Amino acid sequence: MSILSEARSLLALLRRHAANIENLRNLAVEDYISRQLQENARYQNPRRLNRYEYQVYSQNGEDGIIAEIFNRIGIEKRFFVEFGVGDGLENNTAYLLLKGYAGCWIESNSEQVKRIDQKFSLLIKNKRLKVMNARVSQENIESLFKEASIPQEFDLLSIDIDGNDYWVWKAIDAYHPRVVVIEYNAMYPPDIACVAKYNPEFQWDQTSYYGASLKSLETLGTDKGYRLVGCDFRGVNAFFVRQDLVKDRFLEPFTAETHYEPIRYFLAMKKGYPRNFGDFDLA
Repeated sequence: MSILSEARSLLALLRRHAANIENLRNLAVEDYISRQLQENARYQNPRRLNRYEYQVYSQNGEDGIIAEIFNRIGIEKRFFVEFGVGDGLENNTAYLLLKGYAGCWIESNSEQVKRIDQKFSLLIKNKRLKVMNARVSQENIESLFKEASIPQEFDLLSIDIDGNDYWVWKAIDAYHPRVVVIEYNAMYPPDIACVAKYNPEFQWDQTSYYGASLKSLETLGTDKGYRLVGCDFRGVNAFFVRQDLVKDRFLEPFTAETHYEPIRYFLAMKKGYPRNFGDFDLA
C-alpha cells in the first residue's frame, strides 16, 4: 500500500472516530438535560419557562421559551427586531419567520449580510424581512430603527452584540417591544451588579469581560418597565416581558436570584442536519 493510500485510510478512520465521539457527546448532553432539567424539581413549576425549551434555529432553547411567552401574553403585530444575527441561521427570530412574522435584522458583518441576502432572498423580496448592514451603538440605535420604519410597539426585540448589549437597550426610549431577549454574563452570580464600560468600538476578545450581569439587567429592565421572567438553561439569554403584560403569568419574584441560570456552555448542541433555510413556501 502506498503512503498516500495509507494516509487516506488513516484519515477515513479518524473521521469515523470523530463522528462516534460526537454522537457519544450528544447522547451525554441529552442525558444531562433529561436529568438536570426535565426531571429536576426546580423546573416543574409551570410558570418557570425552562421546561418549555426547544431548539429550531436558536442557539439554545430560546425558540421554545419565546413560543411559550407568546402563548401566555398573545401576539399582536407579528413583528420582531434582532441585531447581531450572524448569517441568519442561528438566532432567536429565524423560527418566527416560519410562523408568519415579519421583521428587521441588523448585522455589522458585511459577509454575513451577503449570506443572509442569499439564504433569505424570497422573504426579503416579499418584504417580510428587512436586512441592514450596520454596527449598532448607543448613539445610532434609534436612528437605525427610524430608518427601518420600525413601529414604536412590536412583539420581540432580541439583542446579541457580545459587549454593549446593556447600553444599547438602555438607549432605546422611543420604542416599546412587548418582549426583550438579551444576553447576560452568567460568570457573575445573581447578587452581583456589574456592567462592562461603554465603548462604541468594543470587540469581544473571547474573555469574560463583556456585557452585563443578570442583576444589572434586572435593574435596567425594571427602570424601563420590564420584568425578568426567565433565562435559558444554558445560561446565555435573559427574557423580559413588559410589565403591563406580566400579570400572574410568570414565576415571581422577577429577580436575578429567582431566574439566574449558571454557565452551561458545554451543552451546545445542534441537532439534525446542518442548518439551512432556502425558499420555503411560507404563503
